[in-house]
Amino acid sequence: MQKRDSNNTLKYVSLVTLTLQNAILGLSMRYGRTRNGDMFISSTAVLMSEVVKFVTCIALVYLESGSIVGLLDVINRQIIQQPIDTLKVCVPSFVYLVQNNLLYVSASHLDAATYQVTYQLKILTTALFSVFILKRSLLRTQWISLLTLIIGVVLVQMAQGHEQNTSKNAEGQSRFIGFMAALSACALSGFAGVYFEKILKGSDVTVWMRNVQLALCSIPLGLISCYTYDGRQISEKGFFFGYDKFVDYLVILQACGGLIVAVVVKYADNILKGFATSLAIVISCIGSIYLFDFQLSLRFVLGAGFVIFSIFLYGYQPKKKPQSSDAFKV
Repeated sequence: MQKRDSNNTLKYVSLVTLTLQNAILGLSMRYGRTRNGDMFISSTAVLMSEVVKFVTCIALVYLESGSIVGLLDVINRQIIQQPIDTLKVCVPSFVYLVQNNLLYVSASHLDAATYQVTYQLKILTTALFSVFILKRSLLRTQWISLLTLIIGVVLVQMAQGHEQNTSKNAEGQSRFIGFMAALSACALSGFAGVYFEKILKGSDVTVWMRNVQLALCSIPLGLISCYTYDGRQISEKGFFFGYDKFVDYLVILQACGGLIVAVVVKYADNILKGFATSLAIVISCIGSIYLFDFQLSLRFVLGAGFVIFSIFLYGYQPKKKPQSSDAFKV
């Protein structure tokens, strides 16, 4: 009985954590890119998030190993003595780095509500890459949910395209650029997630050590990208130009969000995860109305409803029938 109560508590903690992480990150990124004052260089924020993630995971591996000697032994066995395995991680590491930069571009051009709904297309890209790379089968209901997801996102984009943009700090923003950045981020997210899952199979490397490997690849790549694309700005204004407590918070939120979800997601079933994502969309809409003067329309509400429905439908697992197959392969 006590164990059941403990598991129920963890489920509710998972719900709250997943919901807040999904909603707050989108709202925070939008606010950070539209507020008054000096604008921080987004590529440096992405790099600093990787540094925070690296330090956090090293600390967690240290706690697991119990000592500095144990930590060094784990690093030696799982990274230094396995160079090929570490190099494999460079692929998703680079992809995640590009994806995170694209999310800042998207947040700069799309309001938080539209961004939150559009980014759910990562369900579609993840599903398709799972079919083609992992050779998985999708249920008929899952294919229907993907079609519903596309319809919902199209409705949201049409709603925003046909309305006057009355949100704050809208000058110089392009919905097309924001949408294409979000779409590209979704494609990269789907590929990286599936690739990462594939290399994790049959490996005895812990989740924390995998994240250490990712950071070891992404930090030098991130440093190169900073000075390749924003080198002039960094030289003129400095690496930490525009940084304040809010940007520090944003860096930590982006770094730790994924790590927190990685811990709690095992306690949440598909329905719970769908509920958390759906709540995040609702919270983003409400937050956008009060923070950014976002104007809700019937078409937007309808589109968001389609997306929320598709999330639940995709996670729905019907009871298996002994002599019939409901799965389709591509």
